[in-house]
Amino acid sequence: MRRVMGMAALSVLLVSQPAWAARTQIHEAAESPEYGRKFGGMIGRGALNAVTCFVDVLVNVVNETKAGPPLVGTLTGLAKGTGCGVLRLGSGAVDLVTFWVPGFNGFPVSDSYENCLVVAGPSASMSAPPVSPSQSAPVMAAPAPKPEASAPPTPTPEQTKPAKRNWTK
Repeated sequence: MRRVMGMAALSVLLVSQPAWAARTQIHEAAESPEYGRKFGGMIGRGALNAVTCFVDVLVNVVNETKAGPPLVGTLTGLAKGTGCGVLRLGSGAVDLVTFWVPGFNGFPVSDSYENCLVVAGPSASMSAPPVSPSQSAPVMAAPAPKPEASAPPTPTPEQTKPAKRNWTK
């Protein structure tokens, strides 16, 4: 019985996706416009980012070493991973310090450790603050394109002169 349970647990661990490789409910909660949900989400996302920031270094060193020449790839991965790890640690620290601020959802980094600058999900467009359904503006349709009318050709000066008439008696 122990052997079967051990095999089942091992297969679940090998088949399941690691927590840091997927978008979790914590990330979605941290980006929520609802204060109560955002409050806990930012604490969770901040702690997750602060605790797992070292994973960026490992993932980038391995990926860059595979992609390029061994020494150059390793050094490139080390530099890229260190930069992404510092960015992730900073994002986690900001989340943990400012989780209580209403309307501020932090500076999210990527959910994936492959590239820390790609942000997926609701925070991908950070140009506008989140809007609650009661504040949403009506959707306006784009104006229809104006039909292009061709202008008549401009007459040349010779065409605008009155024609000479020959008067005969």
